[in-house]
Amino acid sequence: MRFSGLRVLKEGLTGNKGWRPHWRDPEPKSDYDIVIIGGGGHGLSTAYYLAREHGLTNVAVLEKGYIGGGNVGRNTTIVRANYFLEGNSQFYSHSLKLWEGLEEDLNYNVMHSQRGLINLFHSDGQRDAFARRGNMMNSQGDDAILLDREGVRKELPYLDFDNPRFPVYGGLFHPRGGTARHDAVAWGYARGADQRGVDLIQNCEVTGIDIENGKVRGVQTTRGAIRAKKVGIVVAGRSGQVAAMAGMRLPIESHILQAFVTEGLKPCIHHVVSFGMGHFYMSQSDKGGLVFGGDLDFYASYAQRGNLPMKEHVMEAGMALMPMIGKAKVLRSWGGIMDMTPDGSPIIDKTGIDGLYIDCGWCYGGFKAVPGSGHCFAHLIAQDRPHAAAEKYRLDRFRTGYGLMDEEGTGPQHNLH
Repeated sequence: MRFSGLRVLKEGLTGNKGWRPHWRDPEPKSDYDIVIIGGGGHGLSTAYYLAREHGLTNVAVLEKGYIGGGNVGRNTTIVRANYFLEGNSQFYSHSLKLWEGLEEDLNYNVMHSQRGLINLFHSDGQRDAFARRGNMMNSQGDDAILLDREGVRKELPYLDFDNPRFPVYGGLFHPRGGTARHDAVAWGYARGADQRGVDLIQNCEVTGIDIENGKVRGVQTTRGAIRAKKVGIVVAGRSGQVAAMAGMRLPIESHILQAFVTEGLKPCIHHVVSFGMGHFYMSQSDKGGLVFGGDLDFYASYAQRGNLPMKEHVMEAGMALMPMIGKAKVLRSWGGIMDMTPDGSPIIDKTGIDGLYIDCGWCYGGFKAVPGSGHCFAHLIAQDRPHAAAEKYRLDRFRTGYGLMDEEGTGPQHNLH
């Protein structure tokens, strides 16, 4: 079933009775070549690229809930490639290029909108830091424009430019940045993987990982044992728990990150805007709701909900930056479980167990990394060597101390990220 304008028109005129399910709901087989634990954006994209790029279709994705019910459906939808450090810059550039061809590749509307992202700065020191970041982005082949105060005013006239504590000095404009529809990304990858023969097994929780003589043999699940030659773990904030089933202790802490949506408003915010002096970021959805978020809740938790003091903190930051939002009513909020590494950068690597692979530690970068993560993780699983764009995301950097990528410059402490 392919989508086209003509097909949408035909179905609209005939009661939409011709659409078929986007993917099958198969029973798990007893044996697969590859099992992917985690049916979120990263797991689904991994399965899709295993099939599309490497011709590996005897693959199962195991999801303990339903497709799109985890972090891929609980985020602020931002897509960007504005990283500074060697390794991160190349990876997110690779991911953004995949985003730009994703809808054509999947034949699915993920509502990718390159509306541009502006990171504001509020001091001379921040200006210098963003100038260096912009130079790195441009040298990587991405786009960055350093805006002065008046340049920002032209794009974002609604900001409080003369806030006594946080006056706006300027901003770094990333025109190719933007947003996408989070659940549509999950659905598009699920549909694409299923079309290529991958089994998507929902309501199938992994309860154990079978290992014999240092080699993975399969997994135990709530729907029975499943044997596999290779197993990939890509479960976001549950990474530490699932890795523990294989006797591993990961350098991961799980924290809650809240996000919020207001009632629908007329179009007023045409970019993604990030506040440099308070961890706050906002965009406006196609439905008109203001989508925004801020800091972590700063305590370890597996609960998909946050606390009221952090809600207040995030909204204070928003009011300091753009007082015009003060009368908008917040419709809902939610929390995603963030898998935080000590240096704030992810892990895509083999483990010490033959046939067991790990993809985790995405911190704030999970959604924007969905295509790149899946593409690189699939390459690692299929070829047993890292993709060039992700070769610095080694697990052993936390054991040796060599190759750490402290993107934020906050030091190797989870609570500072």
